[in-house]
Amino acid sequence: MSKPFKQILITGAAGRLGTELRRGLSPLAEKLRISDRVVCENVMRHEEMVVCDLSDETETMALSAGCDAVVHMGGASLERPWQEVLDSNIRGSYHIFEGARRHGVRRVIFASSVHAIGYHKIDENIKGNAMIRPDTLYGVSKCFVEALASLYYDKFGIESSCVRIFSSCPEPVDRRMLWSWLSFDDCIRLISACLTAPHLGATVMAGISDNRVKPIDTSNAGHVGYVPLDNTEPFRAAVDERTEPGDPAALATRCIGGWFVDLGHPDDETTT
Repeated sequence: MSKPFKQILITGAAGRLGTELRRGLSPLAEKLRISDRVVCENVMRHEEMVVCDLSDETETMALSAGCDAVVHMGGASLERPWQEVLDSNIRGSYHIFEGARRHGVRRVIFASSVHAIGYHKIDENIKGNAMIRPDTLYGVSKCFVEALASLYYDKFGIESSCVRIFSSCPEPVDRRMLWSWLSFDDCIRLISACLTAPHLGATVMAGISDNRVKPIDTSNAGHVGYVPLDNTEPFRAAVDERTEPGDPAALATRCIGGWFVDLGHPDDETTT
């Protein structure tokens, strides 16, 4: 039986989620082209490894040649000095979208972040595609790529999904993650749904599991067909047991971006 895609490009393939997606997306494609700044471990026969720095325009644009879709997970994954955010997240993501346009790729899935909307309050019950309200320069870079994806859909017809990933890790480690957690398996289900949906458009959506506490309305992405199967209830007792009482009025506990809202300018740390 043939697979839906001949070749999918995964950037950031050596990272935590990139590694999981290599496993999870292999049933969808005959071949995976995997890329990162370092060589991925345990490269399989159906995988083609390409070492590439996203700031390199020529090499990054060439990554998507011969690919049917791009899953763009690469770039700085936390708040970093401005130059690094600019080169890896902003310039690098432009290179990805422009490479997709030049090589006829029709669908790009982008790992956006909760930090694009981090200053929204938990009790506002916002939608997954809420207005941008970044909490860091890292968050600003995600807002840029969401705008870039919109442009490339309206002007060039490249469908995209900007998935605002909240907390994707093996299991929730604190009380915030009891509502923000996205399991690895649900992450694979979500990206797979975005790749295979009959119509994607330019969708901005939240990436979370089916957690009982859910301050984010995810209904705007119903057309994608993502059905989460995991939730945080099996971990709740353990999280509660190791959680020390804190100041309930602290900004980080009231904003969906968590402790990122308390970070200063990253360049202050590198110049003092």
